[in-house]
Amino acid sequence: QVQVVESGGGLVQAGGSLRLSCAASGRTFRSNCMGWFRQAPGKEREFVAAISRSGGSSTYADSVKGRFTISRDNAKNSMYLQMNSLKPEDTAVYYCAARSSGIVSTTPNEYAYWGQGTQVTVSS
Repeated sequence: QVQVVESGGGLVQAGGSLRLSCAASGRTFRSNCMGWFRQAPGKEREFVAAISRSGGSSTYADSVKGRFTISRDNAKNSMYLQMNSLKPEDTAVYYCAARSSGIVSTTPNEYAYWGQGTQVTVSS
């Protein structure tokens, strides 16, 4: 069982930066692939980025590649999403998710544990 809590969302101007954090509880964190997803109003939840259990492998949605960086600190049971060059279309609720497998996945249904989400709003 893994519980995750997101933090770090807020309001930022276009071109600005934010760093999201995800704190995880549970002894299996080191075994879990972790991911970030987002959901904008009226849209389906979409994949943003994911990182393998060791942190040695990561993948990104094309829309954020080169602007966002995912990382994790297994000693602190934490994961992060550094978001740079933010755009208004990045506005969404961002969710942290944990997968039982350590292998990276972009599919929401393959993640069993979800946080409550943190709002990111980018103004133009």
